Amino acid sequence: MAASLELPARERGRSIIFPMPIDTSTIKAISFDCYGTLIDWETGIGAALEPIFRVHRVAYDRGAALAAFARHEREVEAGKYQSYGAVLGEVMKRIASEFDLQLGPGESTALAASVGLWPAFAETPKCLKALQRHYKLAIVSNVDDDLFAETAPRLGAQVSVVVTAQQVKSYKPGEAHFKELLSRLAMTPRDVLHVAESRFHDVAPASAMGFRTVWVNRHAKDGAPSASGASGATPDLEVQSLSELCDQMGVWG
Repeated sequence: MAASLELPARERGRSIIFPMPIDTSTIKAISFDCYGTLIDWETGIGAALEPIFRVHRVAYDRGAALAAFARHEREVEAGKYQSYGAVLGEVMKRIASEFDLQLGPGESTALAASVGLWPAFAETPKCLKALQRHYKLAIVSNVDDDLFAETAPRLGAQVSVVVTAQQVKSYKPGEAHFKELLSRLAMTPRDVLHVAESRFHDVAPASAMGFRTVWVNRHAKDGAPSASGASGATPDLEVQSLSELCDQMGVWG
């Protein structure tokens, strides 16, 4: 396997992205954020919200709904720790208030109930299997254990370590997930490559701790905002998909 990873500069939209080389010679494990990186949570969130908007005869705007989700989730997670299921319940109530939805029975728990149905990106199983042949794989996720258990079969590969918000009683961008990850792996930050879609929740704290980081910018082509919100954090490498990362790391075959 090549000792370094470097992408040629290429045009993405109207801007030229110049690569940040990553030395992979010391990387022993790859950690991933789950929702947004491996699981298409924007589609999952939309599938949960759109029927509620329709029932209440409120026009559904995907972009506005996802932006509201990101904003409210960030605010709720910044407060005193509560389960992610409870976070999603509060987020649903705040979205309902913002869009004038009078929630009926069961609708306040619609987001939490939908997590196990959120689909994996089509590339996720094959990419994780390819990477698993060369590296230990780990998940660091702002979720509850039971909710992740519903998601795990969709990943298509076994991971060595799973660190959830429930386990560390904290939400990213706090450092607790990453400290626990290193403890369980018995590794240093320079041993681990962290891959995530959210610069705010993942790239920023992981980079600050010394991890090499990869930003999976799935909206590079369409320019749509991410459900995880914006951040100015700079990753070591930007790719548009896991498949692109696997191409560059030479792990196929």
